Amino acid sequence: MAAQDASRLAGKDRVNKTKLVYRLPVSFYLYQLSGLVVLGVLFSWLSRDEGLDRLITGYWYDAASHSFPLQKNPLLDLINHRLLKDIVIAGGVIALIYGVIRRQPRLITVAVLFGLGALAVGILKATSHHSCPWDLVEYGGKALSYPLFGQVPPDSGPGRCFPGGHASSGFAAMALFFLFYRERPTLAWCCLAGGAALGLIMGYGQVMRGAHFFSHNLWAGWWVWLTQVVVYGLASTFMVKEPQSL
Repeated sequence: MAAQDASRLAGKDRVNKTKLVYRLPVSFYLYQLSGLVVLGVLFSWLSRDEGLDRLITGYWYDAASHSFPLQKNPLLDLINHRLLKDIVIAGGVIALIYGVIRRQPRLITVAVLFGLGALAVGILKATSHHSCPWDLVEYGGKALSYPLFGQVPPDSGPGRCFPGGHASSGFAAMALFFLFYRERPTLAWCCLAGGAALGLIMGYGQVMRGAHFFSHNLWAGWWVWLTQVVVYGLASTFMVKEPQSL
């Protein structure tokens, strides 16, 4: 009987630990930040003259009609632009509410990371002078384009199109990495890859409509992951008194 009680208590302790926020080793953050630096350099190189962006966007632009034929496509608008985004947002809200009700700090933290990653992109997007492809002169609009680090032209248009805000909703799912890494690292990496894939898919749907350049989505993923890594590192430092070995 005593052995059964001890086993039951040990099992309960393991379950409780899966609900707690945990620290990740310093090496994890060094690897992630190093990877982000490398990706930042790569994305900057790809964005230097918008060559890749124009190559991809040109495939979806109809020069004869001076428009993007899929701009108002019902499936892209309903499924990709609205439904997928709403599902991700609803998932984050449900996770937050469930985490609060069940008193699961780790789930609450991950749900908050969902929102903070997208919020960081939203703030950058709101202050950007880069206009969307469908607003640019080259694609039937009136605004002038310019490279990522180029000088802002006088007629840059409405702006507010960099990084890709819609793609950030998909990339937000990368936060699930922190939910599973301690107990199920393989699943955690799959969640990270799945979130990255979802962001790219959602972002490419916008490229097809003329709403964003491809590089806008790459940078959205970069900013979302940077935000999530930094915020989780800070949160776990303040919430966990002693480092936990992994």
